[in-house]
Amino acid sequence: MAKKVAVIGAGVSGLVSLKCCVDEGLEPTCFERTEDIGGLWRFKENVEDGRASIYQSVITNTSKEMSCFSDFPMPEDFPNFLHHSKLLEYFRIFARKFDLLKYIQFQTTVLSVKKHPDFSSSGQWEVVTECNSKKQSAVFDAVMVCSGHHILPHMPLESFPGIERFKGQYFHSHQYKHPGGLEGKRILVIGLGNSASDIAVELSKKAAQVFVSTRHGSWVMGRISEDGYPWDMVFHTRFRSMLRNVLPQMIRKWMMEQQMNQWFNHENYGLEPQNKYLMKEPVLNDDLPSRILYGAIKVKPTVKELTETSAIFEDGTVEEKIDVIVFATGYTFSFPFLEDSLVKVEDKMVSLYKYMFPPHLEKSTLACIGLIQPLGSIFPTVELQARWATRVFKGLCTLPSERTMMADIIQRNEKRIDLFGKSQSQTLQTNYIDYLDELAAEIGAKPDILSLLLKDPSLAAKLYFGPCNSYQYRLTGPGPWQGAKRAILTQKQRILKPLKTRAVKASRDFPVSFLLKILGLLALGVAFVQLQWF
Repeated sequence: MAKKVAVIGAGVSGLVSLKCCVDEGLEPTCFERTEDIGGLWRFKENVEDGRASIYQSVITNTSKEMSCFSDFPMPEDFPNFLHHSKLLEYFRIFARKFDLLKYIQFQTTVLSVKKHPDFSSSGQWEVVTECNSKKQSAVFDAVMVCSGHHILPHMPLESFPGIERFKGQYFHSHQYKHPGGLEGKRILVIGLGNSASDIAVELSKKAAQVFVSTRHGSWVMGRISEDGYPWDMVFHTRFRSMLRNVLPQMIRKWMMEQQMNQWFNHENYGLEPQNKYLMKEPVLNDDLPSRILYGAIKVKPTVKELTETSAIFEDGTVEEKIDVIVFATGYTFSFPFLEDSLVKVEDKMVSLYKYMFPPHLEKSTLACIGLIQPLGSIFPTVELQARWATRVFKGLCTLPSERTMMADIIQRNEKRIDLFGKSQSQTLQTNYIDYLDELAAEIGAKPDILSLLLKDPSLAAKLYFGPCNSYQYRLTGPGPWQGAKRAILTQKQRILKPLKTRAVKASRDFPVSFLLKILGLLALGVAFVQLQWF
């Protein structure tokens, strides 16, 4: 008899969890509190309590080839970075393709998830839901929590003395939708994450002046990388990941600083991170440096105090006539339907084995999907999480002892702090390829590069030196996809398809840049030889 699984939320994590349940022969039921799928990526003009919210202009920070699910590439004509409406279209196509909507109960809120009285032997859960003011209770063999972590805004007003006497308007970025009504204002944005930067840039085109206050600074990258390819197609390769892991720390830090400063010198723009050698998630914004260069945005340090109309900063400077403050200060975790003992939130952290499983349960039948912040795309990450979780539910994969899981949680947290720091925004941070491979190894889907090198050298080279995208995890293991190899070999044409909307005759001229590099190397060689004579 197939096991019944409750999936909480029909956002990205919920949809891919449904598919993985079906793939494994489980019987899923998804509870979605709103009337539609998409979660965070479904834009609504009005902010709703208990629901993730985005602004009208949101564009993905990860490219389509690095963000699609492992057996379902995005259409060729989709742009490389997607407006939220386009990404939602992909999710709708995905849901229709695999007939997932029939498993979803819309406008149904999960009120509680509690252990069944015989949980220690059955591992079952009692799930209480409410729809149209009617409560229902059902028993499930497993639960997948897919409710996300961008729901409860973190707004630390106690850290801003004087906020109670500030006469202007202030709100969390969760409430921001578009710049309408803020034209001609002097606006202070608190924070320097992706949302803060996006909002500051957008407002700077309408406002009289925008200030960005940052405590620690941040590296800023553009979406465009070498030869115009998406940044993540270049950055996330197994070869580069290997170098970052094996190089001495001093060299790795130097290389990272050089790479981050290639576009512009962060120190000159007041953006250089306080601890520039931490692997903190960079801000992806193509316009921020330009807006700073124009003077439309001014970067400021931490706010020390607020008055009725002004902001006083730690460096002693004062900005007068502040009309609006936008707190882009992130989110806190909230699982109102779970008992505190199930998923403990302590010191703004959640103790889960590999960011998924509560280590203290007698039966491994509850998993959190998507409660993570990888340096790459979240979509392939949650897919692998769901693939592993469903196989654990079926008994095809087993978890280690509670003691081993707790030791892993402690060690993983220490490593995370060493790499990413203690900032609240980094509590869910993890290395991208390392974590994907770790999950894939659990289900036997991690590609064997050395074995492939003997059987298919060209494919092995693509896997190692090319982008590490989700298709790699469908070559072997459970649920292999026959189109995986072709998807890997043809990804370049899907990248270029939406770009080549004007036919250009290919140039046969010898590349000048290549010639300059050769001449530069020759010049260095000559200079070196000459130095030997002195």
